[in-house]
Amino acid sequence: MFNDRYGLTKAVLDGRKTMTRRVIPLTDVDRHYLDKAFDWDFREMVISDRYSRYMVNEIVAVAQSYHALNKSGYVAPEWLEHTCESSAGYENKMFVRADLMPHRIRITNIKVERLQDISHEDCLKEGLSIATVNNGQGNYGYHTEYNLVYYDNFGRTKIIGGRNVREVFADLIDRVCGKGTWDSNPYVFVYEFELMKGGEQ
Repeated sequence: MFNDRYGLTKAVLDGRKTMTRRVIPLTDVDRHYLDKAFDWDFREMVISDRYSRYMVNEIVAVAQSYHALNKSGYVAPEWLEHTCESSAGYENKMFVRADLMPHRIRITNIKVERLQDISHEDCLKEGLSIATVNNGQGNYGYHTEYNLVYYDNFGRTKIIGGRNVREVFADLIDRVCGKGTWDSNPYVFVYEFELMKGGEQ
């Protein structure tokens, strides 16, 4: 599942997003225990063994609603052509069948870190873009901005932008996971992945 409102599914399918962070639902006791642990490798091992949903080299379907697939030119199986419009998965991708999804990713690496430990490079792997902007001041008016371009419900272009790529990512994660997520600095799984080519197993 990637967030459609902010164009993250499209970023995956376009090859711009090759990493995702997922908040680990630790109990208060677990969090306290892990915070006090001296050895980070030990902490990472404990968290991975108990909480990781995926494994390295696991192949995972990219969820899309049947409606979104129809609009993209996807040719549905014959049985689905007659039933998909009345199915729960037509508009809500939470209810689609994984085996009907045409796109897959392979998990290539998993690590555990605190959310605010994200690097500049990893922010870009999360689907953010770099843009050079001219503010009208001639050669001195150019500066670098980082942004995430997405479209609202009316198809209008929207941008989450800023001069610091971490600020843009912090804004995005608060929109996707809830206000205050960045400031709370939770433990997260960092799943790195590659988009598989058609027919690849």
